[in-house]
Amino acid sequence: MIPTDKDLWFLPLGGCGEIGMNLNLFGHNGSWLMVDCGITFEDSVTSRTGNRVEMPDPLFIANRHEALAGIIATHAHEDHIGALPHLWEQLRCPIYTTPFTRNVVARKFAQAGIRAPLVTVHPGETIEIGPFKVTWVPITHSTPETNGLLIDTPAGRVLHTADWKVDHAPVVGEPIQPKLFQSIGDRGVGTIICDSTNAPLKGSSTSESSLFDGLLAAVQASPQRVVVACFSSNVARLQTIGNVAHVASRYIGLLGRSLINMHGCARGAGYLSDNFNLVQSNHLGYMPPEEVLAIATGSQGEVGAALYRLAQDSHPDVSLAAGDHIIFSSKTIPGNEIEVASLIAMFEARGIRVTQNEFEGKPIHATGHPCAEELQQMYQWIRPRVAVPVHGEARHMDSNARIAAACGVPVQLRGQNGDLFDLVLDKVKRSAAPVGRLWFDERKRVLEKV
Repeated sequence: MIPTDKDLWFLPLGGCGEIGMNLNLFGHNGSWLMVDCGITFEDSVTSRTGNRVEMPDPLFIANRHEALAGIIATHAHEDHIGALPHLWEQLRCPIYTTPFTRNVVARKFAQAGIRAPLVTVHPGETIEIGPFKVTWVPITHSTPETNGLLIDTPAGRVLHTADWKVDHAPVVGEPIQPKLFQSIGDRGVGTIICDSTNAPLKGSSTSESSLFDGLLAAVQASPQRVVVACFSSNVARLQTIGNVAHVASRYIGLLGRSLINMHGCARGAGYLSDNFNLVQSNHLGYMPPEEVLAIATGSQGEVGAALYRLAQDSHPDVSLAAGDHIIFSSKTIPGNEIEVASLIAMFEARGIRVTQNEFEGKPIHATGHPCAEELQQMYQWIRPRVAVPVHGEARHMDSNARIAAACGVPVQLRGQNGDLFDLVLDKVKRSAAPVGRLWFDERKRVLEKV
């Protein structure tokens, strides 16, 4: 299966029909371009942490790696970059990404003992990768330097949105640029490959900047220690918590290796330079409780993460007491409800207060994905001929397709992993490529088929 110079193909191997584990291929003129290479976590009794790392099986493109012109990492979330150190040896091509994401990927490769060519690209820059001319389009999301991709070929032009939302005040990074997307639409876009995660939800997402008041109120209402649980890659949230700590006169400590690593990557790229002065985590247990604001990993109930160890009173640096306050500044990912409920029950059994979703009617978490009104806005800006919903289960992608149709997009192509989307003929060839999952066996340090 070789694309000609007349073809423009889209072939997802992961992330289409599911949330997470994204791996997308574009084919043109004998070459392939990979966009993202991510993981997901599944419960497993064989893992030391209780969560097994799973990723798309790259068999289709691994068998054609000589035709793979490059890999683009759109942003630094694990479901978009986490599989790179596991799969790169099968792919062996340059990886293109922006400075912050490059720092995160480079650290992963260093820990894995892999040397791979990493090419730094800046938002707005245009690079030729094989027969693909790719422009990095800055877009707002819940981690810095997320970029959509405008992919130009003689056979057609595609806008791959990556993960995104409309945020006019994102705390870290530049706000959304409507005029930029309108200008892209004015140039003519054949196909938009679009995030579907929140498509069933009405209205618009909450701006990151709107969380300060709720988080500050929650912290100021806490007479003892406060621990905020959030995703380590959400650098904007870390900055918001830093601003809260500054106003509330509390010291910040980081609990969890991924947070410490992400802090280093963010500082290296110029982020978290204001109101984010850390104390060492092993000092937190000796400080007056009313002066402590810790940030912890493990908001999804992951066994072995910092929050889980705090709940079990087995963390080496901090022991919580009745009256302390846990704030979940995160969303429970579908499938993790039981684990999160169990975690909360452990805290509450010890008299530790837990807050989720909002505090006194004020939000304490903001999604990084577009709701229905934002999707409508994007379709009105871009005015594509074809919409291809991805990054969601069937119900999410169906909702996205309905929104596109209501906005006047003539064609909506729906499919799943392994389907080949012909973006010239507007057709889908079902099950055109083999798909599956691999999992990383921590004990053997090898990949196994699921």
